[in-house]
Amino acid sequence: MAGVSKCESCEYYDYDELTETYQCTMSLDEDEMVKFLGRRTSECPYFKFYDEYKSVQKQN
Repeated sequence: MAGVSKCESCEYYDYDELTETYQCTMSLDEDEMVKFLGRRTSECPYFKFYDEYKSVQKQN
């Protein structure tokens, strides 16, 4: 499945302590949400790879 994003490696996939679940934290307005939910592909257009070393590089 080339091109399909994996939520676990996305910058917007975070743990919610209140619900004790992982969820997407991408903030979409109403129009963006309708467009996103209407997509016929499993590839997420908002996927952004989470690089934990990026923050370390900024500190140096």
